[in-house]
Amino acid sequence: MLAGVSATYGPPGSIEMTNVPYPEPGQDQVLVRVAATTVNPADWHLLRGEPYIARLQVGLRSPKYPVLGCEVAGTIEAVGPRVSHLSPGDAVIASTFMEGFGGFAELAVVDQSLVVKKPDGIAMDAAATLPLAGCTALQAVRDHGRVAAGQRVLIIGASGGVGTFAVQLAKHFGAEVTGVCSGRNAELVTALGADRVIDYTSEDLAVAGRHDVVLQLAGERSIKDCRSLLTDRGTMLTLSGDSPGRWIGPASRLIGALLLNPFVKHRLGGFTVRPNAEDMTTLAELVADGTVTPVIDRTYPLTELADAITYLETSRAKGKVIVVP
Repeated sequence: MLAGVSATYGPPGSIEMTNVPYPEPGQDQVLVRVAATTVNPADWHLLRGEPYIARLQVGLRSPKYPVLGCEVAGTIEAVGPRVSHLSPGDAVIASTFMEGFGGFAELAVVDQSLVVKKPDGIAMDAAATLPLAGCTALQAVRDHGRVAAGQRVLIIGASGGVGTFAVQLAKHFGAEVTGVCSGRNAELVTALGADRVIDYTSEDLAVAGRHDVVLQLAGERSIKDCRSLLTDRGTMLTLSGDSPGRWIGPASRLIGALLLNPFVKHRLGGFTVRPNAEDMTTLAELVADGTVTPVIDRTYPLTELADAITYLETSRAKGKVIVVP
């Protein structure tokens, strides 16, 4: 089968499109024929092996996971002997994030616990956006941000892959939402339900006032700057992968937030998304009933995977970038 293979750390151009052996599902796994996958910041960070601290987990000298790709939608081709609730022919949504990856291929093996059936009314490309970006936004807004009706929420990076979900989910939970993005994306963020949009290229975020929850999903804004946008007991979550540092990268902001957290009234921190079947099902239901609409910027064929990742690295994508075999 065709796959995008990264044998060494390097830029997107180091990916080789090559034929690899046909994978076989294990006891508790399913084999999915990929109809659509996406590119995520995690992919280009892992592709380059940056920040360097990540290599302790994903391979010191060479990639532990030569075929990346964090989420897929497709059709089950085969199931392992201990899989009972899924069958060949089922249309599914699945997460491969930190579970072997493998989405950048024609076929992917996925643990059954991270696979859910796709509702009929959701297109494959839209379904593929849910396991990572969708779950990150849901867990940020609902679980870690604890967004409730009547609260004021500021979303920095509102037009990105996670941000476009976060705007809609925060509105779903009854919040007043201010989205921060470039002026060229203001119309999109407004259409997603934001009550106010701030163009970070020409406006000072201070004009937004104070918020109960600030989600930093893009940029390199400091903890101090973000705290100035919070109410006295507000919550700030820093999830941005943007950082010039190659050694620990954006982890420096998270470490700073966690060290400061015990000494301030604000609740500061971040988290690593944990895709799971329950959250993927919740998101699929919200998409199926029209409450949430995945935003897709553009679609690339698998043979142009390097171009897709390069485009994502420009930080100009609106919503998600899709790759199809």
